[in-house]
Amino acid sequence: MKLRKIVAGVMGAVMMLSLTACGGNGSDNTTVNTENTTTSTVDSTGNSTKDTVANGSDTEKTYRIGICQLVQHVALDEATKGFQDALTEKLGDKVSFDMQNAQGESTNCSTIINQFVSAKVDLILANATAPLQSAAAATAEIPILGTSITDYATALDIDNWNGQTGRNISGTADLAPLDEQAAVIQELFPDKKKVGLLYCSGEPNSQYQVDIMKEHLEGMGYTCTYYSFVDSNDIASVVTNAASNSDLIYVPTDNTAASNTEVIQNVCLPAKVPVFAGEEGICKGCGVATLSISYYDIGYISGEMAYEILVNGADVATMDIRYAPNVVKKYNAANCEALGISVPDDYEAIIMEE
Repeated sequence: MKLRKIVAGVMGAVMMLSLTACGGNGSDNTTVNTENTTTSTVDSTGNSTKDTVANGSDTEKTYRIGICQLVQHVALDEATKGFQDALTEKLGDKVSFDMQNAQGESTNCSTIINQFVSAKVDLILANATAPLQSAAAATAEIPILGTSITDYATALDIDNWNGQTGRNISGTADLAPLDEQAAVIQELFPDKKKVGLLYCSGEPNSQYQVDIMKEHLEGMGYTCTYYSFVDSNDIASVVTNAASNSDLIYVPTDNTAASNTEVIQNVCLPAKVPVFAGEEGICKGCGVATLSISYYDIGYISGEMAYEILVNGADVATMDIRYAPNVVKKYNAANCEALGISVPDDYEAIIMEE
């Protein structure tokens, strides 16, 4: 009997200890570990992303940016460089770039953009209109920034344009004011009568530019004729026709033209027909003068916008499209000399590579 009482006493003591440990004297209070915990994952690029959770501590994060550039030429290259420089200055090694060149093909743009979407990049930079259109069709969630876009309303088919897209897209425009371009043409070539508008029919922003320029120039007394090419395969024949029937040729910020300035130069310079270009890269290759922006500047501004979105939580849908801070009158000294063209003192000579 005494043995049973001793065993019962021991078991009772054990049960009391268990209840005390679990419930704190039978209460519902629980003890919580307040130490920070860190989780580490490896993304598809091999970057390690560490998230520190608890007590409101900061999160250390790396950002992956997908860049789709339509084609390689000076203007687009500078915009990409400006974008990367801006983000690298602000984020250092916390940002990585997947830079892809579409080689001038819209189908390649779609393939590249879809790869970015599948990889769940943090943001897409669409450098030129075709990449922007592909990105807009591919995702409504991932923030998209455009650069080197002439007119977003035209590129995205937006009516009642108010400066914002209202969707997951914003960015920077490369358009120098078209009325000011027309004024520069009148300043340099008051005696010319026939202007050939040379552009790629597959680039809607080029069509937009030549349509507006036609209105401005015809209002100044010029006669304007469209000369459109489909791609690089027919540009030589179209340029030859334009040079034969024009006193002056206008080339907008057209990517296909920018990739074929040597072809345009080889036709127009021997024919003594000056080319006024919509941007500096084309002017450097085949033009005599331009009213140009800095593509590096608009790329850099796009990089600043990306930082606002990724780090500060800005809503891309309500961000205004931004523009280059300055436009500059520039001239190609070699081509002006070859054609006997004198420019006013306020024009800046384009620096040519050796």
